[in-house]
Amino acid sequence: MGKVRRFVIPDIHGCDRTFRHLVRHRLRIERDDSLYLLGDLIDRGPRSKGVIDEILSLREEGYSVHPVRGNHEDMLLNACRDRSVFRLWMLNGGDKTLASFDIEEACSFPLPYLRFFESLPPFILLDDFVLVHGGLDFTAEDPFDNVDAMLWSRSYEVDKGRIGGRRLVCGHTPQSLEAIRRSLASDRITLDNGCVYAHGDGLGHLTALELDSLTLHVQENIDRE
Repeated sequence: MGKVRRFVIPDIHGCDRTFRHLVRHRLRIERDDSLYLLGDLIDRGPRSKGVIDEILSLREEGYSVHPVRGNHEDMLLNACRDRSVFRLWMLNGGDKTLASFDIEEACSFPLPYLRFFESLPPFILLDDFVLVHGGLDFTAEDPFDNVDAMLWSRSYEVDKGRIGGRRLVCGHTPQSLEAIRRSLASDRITLDNGCVYAHGDGLGHLTALELDSLTLHVQENIDRE
């Protein structure tokens, strides 16, 4: 058995083939490894259902996979009961998720998938890192009380003293690969290279960070048709 590894992957956005290839062929994860996903598993890309099915399959195969909730999962969960949120979700790629499930309404998701989305926590606390989709609100008395900030924040502020000396690892805001690599030396590591977007903008890759070595793995999007 090799060394136990901890990988973090941000913002998959329905890029199922890219995600599978990165995890199974590039990282070659083992059952003793831990895989953390920073939310926005769905929307915009072509195969959101495939991403969720792959996560569920990995778990069934005995792999340790821990996703957090992103703003896109939160929009999905609220879209059924709030038409304004439904419209916002459609403007942000929710139509691609509905199509991948072959349904037309947010209230029509099969129950096992709804339970999966509802189970996603807003953050994961490790001994040395806080894993969250967006960021934390350090103006709050307790930065972990503001769930909206965890889902939506683009703030670069980090006060390590208020989160037990931990570093913050997040996605949500697409960054160039150069900016991502620079962030590895900071208290706020940003990993999203906008996998679902075009390469011409310096984006279009799915990244994975191995937390203990701070090794960044980069996989080009292979989902475009």
